Amino acid sequence: MSDSASDAVIAGAGPYGLSTAAHLQNLGLKIRVIGKPMRFWAENMPEGMYLKSEPFASSLGAPHRGLRFTDRHPDWRVGQPIPLDTFIAYGRWFAAVAIPGTENAEVVKVERGGPNGYLVTLSTGETIATRSVVVAVGVGPFAHIPDGLAGLPSWLVSHSSAHRDLGLFAGKEVAVVGAGQSALETAVLLADAGARPHLIARRAELDWNAVPVEKRSPWARALCGPRSGLGTGYRTWLWAEMPGLVRHLPERTRRRLVRETLPPAGGWWLRDRLDERVRVSTGQHLGKVVEHDDGVALTTIDRNGRRLVTEVEHVIAATGYVPDLERLTFLTPELRARVTARHGSPVLSRDFESSMPGLYFTGLAAASTFGPVMRFVHGADFAARRISHHVVRRMSRLGVPAHRRDPALEPHLR
Repeated sequence: MSDSASDAVIAGAGPYGLSTAAHLQNLGLKIRVIGKPMRFWAENMPEGMYLKSEPFASSLGAPHRGLRFTDRHPDWRVGQPIPLDTFIAYGRWFAAVAIPGTENAEVVKVERGGPNGYLVTLSTGETIATRSVVVAVGVGPFAHIPDGLAGLPSWLVSHSSAHRDLGLFAGKEVAVVGAGQSALETAVLLADAGARPHLIARRAELDWNAVPVEKRSPWARALCGPRSGLGTGYRTWLWAEMPGLVRHLPERTRRRLVRETLPPAGGWWLRDRLDERVRVSTGQHLGKVVEHDDGVALTTIDRNGRRLVTEVEHVIAATGYVPDLERLTFLTPELRARVTARHGSPVLSRDFESSMPGLYFTGLAAASTFGPVMRFVHGADFAARRISHHVVRRMSRLGVPAHRRDPALEPHLR
């Protein structure tokens, strides 16, 4: 039995969840958005962080004008990094304006609820009957720690997303594993907080993004390609602005695009801050990692086979996120088993619908279908438009009016 009913339930209130909710609500649907707006960004990203995305590419998807990041901050220009707190405030303002009524709760279970719907149980104990569920959990559940580190206890090894306040490492030796923005910025912020960071990277050299130029000559635009939400270049523009086409590429090609588009690199504005306070070891592959005294001993191997043992008090794995459907434990085992997946990611239709009708996945979970833009905020509007219009079409096929407003008229799904 259910306690209430809704046309759609959105599990997650980050950029993708909020964007989808805004579009669904604009189409007249009765929706429930479960999650505190921007919670992951506020609780799991480090203080002092800046976004890598440009201001024009940092907007949530909205059906109306005036809700872009640059509408809220019209003076923000290309090449001006956005502080984390500014982006969080923008997302929460968006939620308050576009979709008031988000719920500070969690989805704890999603199960089948009849032939055409689902039952969604919340942390409050309430059960909602709905015909559509949008899984918009972001990257949090998919935090990846390499196998060599995964077996150690959390007080010795953690993922970079586990820390809002890096000040707790003040005075400590901390190894940061990785070579991307997260690793480089974590190392710098650790140094700012008084820790002694040691950056360990497999890459032979650290890469840095070029300083963006706001106004380019016609020759530069023709030579280097258009600017897009993922950067500059003709191919980059295609992956960023036409993700619907990516879906038609072979699976192996799509996976390669997700892996290789925008490879690990640091923001241009961070380069001067990675100074002598941070010890850097490049070209190092993790070998044996063991507990040692009250810390960790990491053995790394360079390209010539030389071994180096580094002893630290803690290791932070800034090693990204890897989609894995099995980590979404709020989906019942029976439901997860019925979702067709490849390499841990759900196989999705052109409208982000999984093999289970009415069950949609967005954000990183959709990257293997729609390409690398799903790893970034810039993809939220495309996903939200596709999902919302399909939800309405599906309701029409089921004979359900798409513009019901009165909750009392909602029948419980059978």
